[in-house]
Amino acid sequence: MAQEWSLPGGWNDYDQTTAQNCVKEAKEESGRIVKPVKLIAVQDRNHHNKPILATNVTKIFYLCKENSGEFVSNDETDACDYFALDNLPKLSLDRNTKEQIEMCFKASKNPNWQTLFE
Repeated sequence: MAQEWSLPGGWNDYDQTTAQNCVKEAKEESGRIVKPVKLIAVQDRNHHNKPILATNVTKIFYLCKENSGEFVSNDETDACDYFALDNLPKLSLDRNTKEQIEMCFKASKNPNWQTLFE
């Protein structure tokens, strides 16, 4: 796998809500059991990420509380780690940008955060 990092995420399963899918993706990709606690943003992927796709993809960012879990290497993820905003690794920019991660950091520090949407 490429040495690029991204937030956990993936396609929403047809039988799950977006919050349920968030929990599933976090478990699959990071090994962490999480609980979504705040809706940070709803974004049109093509307005924020490259390359532009021929289909419309809606990105939903949740702030989650980590309850437990341990990372196990899998076919989607080589490693799992936390990074300071001023020490981010090379990002997988088609999945998330520095601006999107900055937005998540701001939301995590602001108890009065208002969901951003387009």
